[in-house]
Amino acid sequence: MVKFAKSALLVTFLLAGLVGARPAGADMIAVGDAFPTWEMQDQSGKKLSSADMAGKSYLLWYYPKAMTSGCTAEGQALRDAHPQFVSRGVEILGVSFDDPKDNAAFAQAENFPYRLLSDDGALAVQVGAATSRKQGYARRISYLVGPDGKVLQAYGSVSPSRHASQVLADIPGG
Repeated sequence: MVKFAKSALLVTFLLAGLVGARPAGADMIAVGDAFPTWEMQDQSGKKLSSADMAGKSYLLWYYPKAMTSGCTAEGQALRDAHPQFVSRGVEILGVSFDDPKDNAAFAQAENFPYRLLSDDGALAVQVGAATSRKQGYARRISYLVGPDGKVLQAYGSVSPSRHASQVLADIPGG
């Protein structure tokens, strides 16, 4: 009976996609570690990759869903601080599970001067923004990545309205 119960439980976890899934907040990449390689499509349909960003610093901020209140507040704060990011040599890249069309509408509605990328969940799982590729949305986390591709700061808890100023304070030489 115990053997059957264990097998039934394993099947349940497999069907639910929970085997190998990580709890929220687990496995964020540590400061100083290399950020994984990635390639995603932006809101205009153009591909962007970590190779394209080599030699540049960037903030990669995950947001759960385009056009929602928290994501809009965070995006607006980053938009308003965009000139300060540019002057400090940091490119802002928003990332969600939204498709390019939804990201384009979001960027246009909010006049975002930066790219919004569509993740199929693969990178999100690697960086701790999702527990599985089947998850419907990403957690609100961010990474500040240096020109060498290493994590300068990891933000596992983000306040949408204060995140831009928090990151600006953490930019080396800023």
